[in-house]
Amino acid sequence: MRSVRTAIEDVLIFEPTRHGDERGFFSEVFNLYAFRRAGLPESIEFVQDNHSLSAEQGTVRGLHYQAPPHAQNKLVRVAHGAILDVVVDVRKGSPTYGEHVRVELSRDNWRQVLVPAGFLHGFVTLAPNTEVLYKVDAYFSRECDGSVRWNDPALGIDWGVDADQAVISRKDREAPSFADFDSPFAYDR
Repeated sequence: MRSVRTAIEDVLIFEPTRHGDERGFFSEVFNLYAFRRAGLPESIEFVQDNHSLSAEQGTVRGLHYQAPPHAQNKLVRVAHGAILDVVVDVRKGSPTYGEHVRVELSRDNWRQVLVPAGFLHGFVTLAPNTEVLYKVDAYFSRECDGSVRWNDPALGIDWGVDADQAVISRKDREAPSFADFDSPFAYDR
């Protein structure tokens, strides 16, 4: 297990080991002890696994968040296909507020990204029939569910897909702009 720091503090990329031979491969995609040694904070205890399938390439999901008291840390990986994963810092007072990290996650590169609470999260699929799995450390709450417009020019995110060609839900299409977003998160350092 190896971890890689990103340009934004607290956003980590994990690279679990994959052992292969003529039969295929084996990998411990999550081992708490190994992840802790690689930098997963002690405060994170995952309670739920989620799995999504996006049939079409160019499907956008995001930018989503769960507000306190149900804010979620997420550990995201791809089982089939590939995504461009986007993580945006929205912690008020953070030196990287409004900045983002883009990480390609795929079945081939086997990377996982830690999306800390206090960050918007979204992705675009780079291949058809992409399956994304992610762990969360808080249960979903409809009352705390929120989103920000995925392609808001104020965020300056290059998604690699035009808005008129993206496959997107009504909820995400109608999400508020970043300027209209009042972040419920605070930078605590």
